[in-house]
Amino acid sequence: MGNDMIRKTAVLLPLLLAGACTSVGPDFARPPAPPTESGYASDGEGHADLAAGPQMQWWKAFQSSQLDALVAQAMIGNHSLSASRATLEKARQRIAAVAGRSLPQIDANARAEYQQVNLSAFGLSDSLAGSGFENPEFDLYTLGAGVRYDLDLFGRNRRALEQATAQAEAQERATEAAHLVIAGRVVTQVLAIAALNDTIATQNRLLAEDERNLDLTRKRQKAGSGTLVEVLSAQGQLAGDRASLPSLEQQLAQGRAMLAVLLGISPVQLGPTDFSLDDFALPVTIPVALPSTLVRKRPDILEAEARLHAAVAAVGVATADLYPDITLGGSITQSTSEPDRITSSKFNAFDIFAGLTAPIFHGGTLKANKRGAEAEAQAAAAQYREVVTEAFGQVSGLLSALGNDSRELAARADAAQVADRSLHLSRRSFEVGNSGVLQVLDANRTFQRANLALLESKANQYQNIARLYAATAGGWLPGTSEVAQSTEAPSG
Repeated sequence: MGNDMIRKTAVLLPLLLAGACTSVGPDFARPPAPPTESGYASDGEGHADLAAGPQMQWWKAFQSSQLDALVAQAMIGNHSLSASRATLEKARQRIAAVAGRSLPQIDANARAEYQQVNLSAFGLSDSLAGSGFENPEFDLYTLGAGVRYDLDLFGRNRRALEQATAQAEAQERATEAAHLVIAGRVVTQVLAIAALNDTIATQNRLLAEDERNLDLTRKRQKAGSGTLVEVLSAQGQLAGDRASLPSLEQQLAQGRAMLAVLLGISPVQLGPTDFSLDDFALPVTIPVALPSTLVRKRPDILEAEARLHAAVAAVGVATADLYPDITLGGSITQSTSEPDRITSSKFNAFDIFAGLTAPIFHGGTLKANKRGAEAEAQAAAAQYREVVTEAFGQVSGLLSALGNDSRELAARADAAQVADRSLHLSRRSFEVGNSGVLQVLDANRTFQRANLALLESKANQYQNIARLYAATAGGWLPGTSEVAQSTEAPSG
């Protein structure tokens, strides 16, 4: 009857106490989204459509299969992304480890011993003196198992699981942000290489013009209508323009090396990179997420939110440490000196226990831990607000830049057309003898600067478009990226 009562108590007590369990500490509340009518300020006339957010992998807006292939290669081969994915897997495994604490902990044990009993310890040595009886020696074999279960009355384990889950989510968002950053760096690097290719091509065309001018001045000198000064001026212009090519080619080599690093390969493994800015389409409209949408889809904001969640859960863990804890358990053992009879019920023993642990005095450590966790949660909240503010500022700045890019590009195009017309007229005038070669050289320099400035403005416009797409997290809606996986704790 006594054993039956013990067994019933062992079964019912966890169920009764579990109903009274609670999780102490604050519950996490997701920060509210900002109103859609605020958050961006722009003085420019950008091409942004604020009614929608990008729903695709944003680099595909440039309509270049070569660019798409390079981004896909970076998503697979980039070493920093591989490290980030491994860190994410570690965070997910920690969820399983923490979740296991809420389940009964069962251990088995086996032991083989050789013992000697000291009879003197039991006061038997004097009574046995002279009998020739010595301290007995024998073998002892023990086989058993035990189970322990933490009732988690005040939710310490549940808060720890909540914290681990939030930390895993933060790492998942950090991994998504890393993918977004690498994609952006690949795109901007490809665009930079394309701009350098176009600049080198423009420079080579200008060198051809310089050689043409030099040839004309030499012919005029031979014909007696030109001077040596004109020839030397044309030679100087050609030599000066040639001197800029090595620097551009070095920049191109460095750009290729940086692109190879992003792809996770060596520069010698990188294929041809003969891109031109004309190979990429310029989006007519650029969808930009509204503030309320941005905070729900930009990975770095979601990461900061998850870290805030983890910090709030840590307050619950520290609070639960201030309260008592109850552990239930039991064990069964088999002990015998005859190993072939180790499974016989004749040699078994068991115990069932319930233990209470309550903090009494820890020198203020537990309360200090709680106050520290609260301070960390306040810091996480401030960091979240900072990330959101910086994101809005970044998008606003890029919108303004795009508006300025449009106006600058139009002005640069007009200047290039005027310079081209001026150079054409100067050459005609020079060919018919109405002007000297110096006027042609000046017009040529003006045309060169105008074309290079136009190319630079066009490259800046493409780069800012790419940065804006990345800043609005195009193609990285939560749950749609290839790194998004479930972070739920395993059952059972």
